[in-house]
Amino acid sequence: MKRRHFVAGGVALGTALVVPAARAQSKAAIPPQLAPNPAEFKKAMADFVGRAKPLETGLKLEVPVLADNPSAVPVHVSVTLPLSDQLYCKELIVLAEQNPSPLACRFQFTPFTGSAEAAARLRLSQTQAVHALARMSDGRVLVARQNVTVAASGCGM
Repeated sequence: MKRRHFVAGGVALGTALVVPAARAQSKAAIPPQLAPNPAEFKKAMADFVGRAKPLETGLKLEVPVLADNPSAVPVHVSVTLPLSDQLYCKELIVLAEQNPSPLACRFQFTPFTGSAEAAARLRLSQTQAVHALARMSDGRVLVARQNVTVAASGCGM
């Protein structure tokens, strides 16, 4: 057997083994496109609000207007009403309207918490509105909304 035939056979065998595996990996590595889910957003909003009339005062939502990193958008939510043992925030949620799973985070508080504020980083799938809702101990629901423009990064997000 000549060296030339041996090397050619080895290359052919290596190619035969590597190419199918590379194709399988490339197909598995491509995630399916996740579409916005407006029905789930409306359901999450309705479930939280219930029969209460949402009030657009008393809740402060801080989100950058331009999110240059859509994988980690900083969000800070705080209740601006004076809180006491009788009036406190029971629960606070953040919803990302155009995300496939709109409920981004949920926080629960007690009268002993002292203040009702939370901070988190969200992953946003596209330009959209971010909503914050707070359920108070007296049954009121406070809402705040901020539009966020998502700038795609250079790595193809």
